[in-house]
Amino acid sequence: MPPAVPAAAAVARHPHLGDDRRDGWVRVDLHSHTMWSGDATTTPDELREAIAEAGIDVLCITDHGTINGAVELAQSGALGCRVIVGEEVRTSAGEIIGLFLTERLPFGMRPEEAVHAIRDQGGVAYVPHPFDPARHCMSEPALESLAATGALDAIEVFNAKVSLQHLNRRASDFASAHGLAGGGGSDAHVASAIGAAYVEMPDFDDGSPASFLQSLRAGRVVGHHYDAPREWRPRVVPSTKAL
Repeated sequence: MPPAVPAAAAVARHPHLGDDRRDGWVRVDLHSHTMWSGDATTTPDELREAIAEAGIDVLCITDHGTINGAVELAQSGALGCRVIVGEEVRTSAGEIIGLFLTERLPFGMRPEEAVHAIRDQGGVAYVPHPFDPARHCMSEPALESLAATGALDAIEVFNAKVSLQHLNRRASDFASAHGLAGGGGSDAHVASAIGAAYVEMPDFDDGSPASFLQSLRAGRVVGHHYDAPREWRPRVVPSTKAL
């Protein structure tokens, strides 16, 4: 199937969406949120429209403290793109993302416990927005310890919501120094943020975290800073307790 052509409205928000892409490569957003996160309101309908506009091929849904929405949307196919089930969990030393999860990670685990729980599920341990103190980043001692022991698979080297670009560059330098794959994502909490950042990478086997990581290492991160204000609106909060 040929890649989706981004809509003009999406390209106007995120000009890099209009760039050519290589045959056989996909655009993967490694970090996004839906209404199942406590601080986001994006509904499945809004997300489906934004994904179609941006031409994103694979979305990692990494809601705070739950995998319910990601599981539901992955199973239903409602978004019109491939979905990787993830979770952004707050550990005792900051946040970490698990990708390819089948079970929810509980709040407040020690970082090493969280990594073991991710790996026990066959998942990918991915550190979001390192070095950004505004975003519950992993503490530097914990990050250094996890990297030194080989407990991490990848770190986010570009987060579209990080306003100070030297923090993204520092994350990229850390990934290079420790031999980690570098990822990127919109960290979308509103639908318009979809397309702000992603990784262009060779296509991979959806059922294989190893295939995903191999492709991630060969990919390139694309993005720009985008942090649109979130307008208040009432919403129904879905359950985050099951799974």
